[in-house]
Amino acid sequence: MACDIRLKKEKDFNLIFKKGKKIFSSKLTLYFIEEKELKVGFAVSKKHGGSVERNRIKRILRESFRSFTPYLRQNFFFVFVPKISEEYNLSEIKENMDYIFKKGNFYI
Repeated sequence: MACDIRLKKEKDFNLIFKKGKKIFSSKLTLYFIEEKELKVGFAVSKKHGGSVERNRIKRILRESFRSFTPYLRQNFFFVFVPKISEEYNLSEIKENMDYIFKKGNFYI
């Protein structure tokens, strides 16, 4: 995933968490606000385990999002927050992202 679409600043995350809307699926929560460009961030809490597990979850989320990027409208800031689960795999996360994107009407 390109570095230019990643959300990195704490103020951007705080803005999205405070003023953004939410969409839920079985494994993910999506916070979003409408903006002038597409940006995405991933927030994985320490409740998910050690740094190795949290980084693995973020890698799965990034790869899932990368496959949807060409089909999304380009005017949103997204933050994905995974729910606590025993196991995360790429196919389940892709299904959950697809469900969220359809529910929020984010496809082109």
